[in-house]
Amino acid sequence: MFNYIIVGSGFAGSVIAERIANVLNKKVLVIEKRSHIGGNCYDYRNKDGIIIHKYGPHLFHTNYKEVFDYLSNFTDWRIYYHKVLAFIDGKKVPIPFNFNSMDILFPEILSKKLQEKLLKKYPYGAKVPILKLKKENDKDLKFLADFVYEKIFKNYTIKQWGKRPEEIDSEVTARVPVCIGRDDRYFDDKYQALPEEGYTKIFERMLSHPNIKLMLNTDFKEIMKVDLKGKKIYFLGQEFKGKVIFTGMIDELFAYKFGMLPYRSLDLHLEVIEKEYFQEVAVVNYPNDYDFTRITEFKHIHPIKTNRTVILKEYPKDYDPERDIPYYPFFDKAAREVYAKYQELAERFDHLILVGRLAEYRYYDMDDVIKRSLEVFEERIR
Repeated sequence: MFNYIIVGSGFAGSVIAERIANVLNKKVLVIEKRSHIGGNCYDYRNKDGIIIHKYGPHLFHTNYKEVFDYLSNFTDWRIYYHKVLAFIDGKKVPIPFNFNSMDILFPEILSKKLQEKLLKKYPYGAKVPILKLKKENDKDLKFLADFVYEKIFKNYTIKQWGKRPEEIDSEVTARVPVCIGRDDRYFDDKYQALPEEGYTKIFERMLSHPNIKLMLNTDFKEIMKVDLKGKKIYFLGQEFKGKVIFTGMIDELFAYKFGMLPYRSLDLHLEVIEKEYFQEVAVVNYPNDYDFTRITEFKHIHPIKTNRTVILKEYPKDYDPERDIPYYPFFDKAAREVYAKYQELAERFDHLILVGRLAEYRYYDMDDVIKRSLEVFEERIR
């Protein structure tokens, strides 16, 4: 009945399904564990018409023209420059930490001195990872690095990952820089925009093809079986000889043969506030105060005229496989070694392709996973 089976309907699965259906004109089955498509990018309108990102804020930004052009086939865009504030010592300052942040938190003379020294050392517009800045010998730059590390980076990282920054892979820590300049935008990518009607509409258009069959509320383990010894995959009791594209947890695919990989999860608390706006920007981080890491206000992301607003508080925690969503792979040496064993096992299966954050155990942004999926289609499927 099907030439391809795809497990998961997030961007990885949906992009490849769309390409198979439209470019190859082949039949593809998409299996989705949840009751909706779109993975963690799923959004919906509440009764006030506010678009809510159910699994936390997703802000599209990219330097990949091919990714932006591809998604433009499924949506119109609204230009949006994301801004984030952090609550530090009773004040809200722009993040990533920049010259404007210094002006708010430091005396004028000190702020000016630090900015001059940074400009002598780094080009204007540069983004310097905080752990790199901590290695500076200059006492003033060392002060700045220690301040940012203690007030913004350290405690947020501990809350987010349950580990100190030094214990975490540099792939994660490099994402938190000090910016040399006054650009308050959180991203500096060439393309920064939001889908006019939200992300779910993109997925609906991607998957609305007669060659695509979608099974919601279906755990792949209910209808598929992986035979490790025979290196075969069975679908509804019969050997499936087409290609299987898997976008879920690689350790779950292989029944945790080498143990469970570590993940971090979130408790997400939505609140309806009886006022027009709750905060100044879409996201405010709380590195040192409260148990949550940040508050998102969705009306800043998708503006609409209402007398109420909706906020989302995020409480990071360890992943419990019985009740949680595995939001983030946890990167450290031990985890990478376990993943390497699963990867080697996957390579024994000729018709199995792994794509996405959970399947490849990597921290992909949205644009990265779309680019990766388009590449996999061209290189391994087409």
